[in-house]
Amino acid sequence: MAENSVAWIEEELAYLKEAGLYTTIRTIDSPMDAWVTIDGRGMLNFCANNYLGLANHPRLRQAAKAAIDRYGIGPGAVRTIAGTMSLHVELERRLAEFKKAEACITFQSGFTANLATIPALVGREDLIFSDELNHASIIDACRLSRAATIRYAHADVDDLRRKLTENPTTGRRLIVTDGVFSMDGDIAPLDQIVAIAEEFGCLIMVDDAHGEGVLGRGGRGIVDHFDLHGRVDVEIGTMSKAFGVVGGMVAGRAVIVEWLRQRGRPFLFSSAMTVPDVAACIEATLMLQESEDRVKTLWENARLFKEAMQKMGFDTGHSQTPIVPVMLGEAPLAQQFSRRLFEEGVFAMAIGFPTVPQGKARIRVMNSAAHRREDLEIGLAAFEKVGRELGVVGD
Repeated sequence: MAENSVAWIEEELAYLKEAGLYTTIRTIDSPMDAWVTIDGRGMLNFCANNYLGLANHPRLRQAAKAAIDRYGIGPGAVRTIAGTMSLHVELERRLAEFKKAEACITFQSGFTANLATIPALVGREDLIFSDELNHASIIDACRLSRAATIRYAHADVDDLRRKLTENPTTGRRLIVTDGVFSMDGDIAPLDQIVAIAEEFGCLIMVDDAHGEGVLGRGGRGIVDHFDLHGRVDVEIGTMSKAFGVVGGMVAGRAVIVEWLRQRGRPFLFSSAMTVPDVAACIEATLMLQESEDRVKTLWENARLFKEAMQKMGFDTGHSQTPIVPVMLGEAPLAQQFSRRLFEEGVFAMAIGFPTVPQGKARIRVMNSAAHRREDLEIGLAAFEKVGRELGVVGD
């Protein structure tokens, strides 16, 4: 190995630290919940995507344990060879029922669900119309597909229509958007996008990772939120957020689901979800079908927190969901703010470039149904103290 072969990496790491873009990864030594243990301290957790507080729920833990006793741990193969167990089939059936979709197929993660789906639907001769703020997994999947990707202005249906009109093709056209945008918490105008897709004869795909368990009746997602059942070709979801476990899903038209069983590369070439994960996902689905209480608590907590932050003078962006971006501007300030919150017992990470554009660094607060009113008050007091100390809000 050449002596200086990795010198460029050392230089880049040094630059990240100098620019306030270096990510310090915290290690949690407790179950994922409203409070977690880090470095031996109990910390108020405002970082996790555990929207409904299910990651440490007794019912999910028991379901996983019972499944291990009956089926073991791992399936030991990809789904198409020997990795499909009756649990996988049951989960997909229950998810399709929950989502009111024709069919559903599961993957190892929401990321791999996107990597499987887009390259299976479009290729070299085709066009993808993608929201400019779509998640990295969509961007990577578009690149893998080798289709030409045309970005339209964020959530701008007029620009989408303009781009479709300006780019005719004899090939296929796919419109893809996040449902809830994870950094800003705003919701895609999916009803208008679907109408445009139908007008232009395009496939329509929505990644609802942050809408699962959050939007729609009982957390059924953005398609249910806009009452678009049967009009969205592909709905990507994840079970690593509101479901509290891990895994991805594709719900929608049965013919597309069947095609993904034949050509979805992560389905064909990566081992199936493990037994305890699948069992816990089944239990989470059952819980969402049984009651809307956790979803309602999540939204009430978000309302209380957001209103209090705005009253103190914080800029919480344009969020329409329980995601609360506390806009701070420059990355070094966001990093400093996060460190001071940590010293005050609040775990809330800074988000900077390249996850968000330069100059739009923030603390992204993730509310959950697991947080109690007194938890929110503790968090708000810490934000107010640090905000005044750093000159973000006034006296």
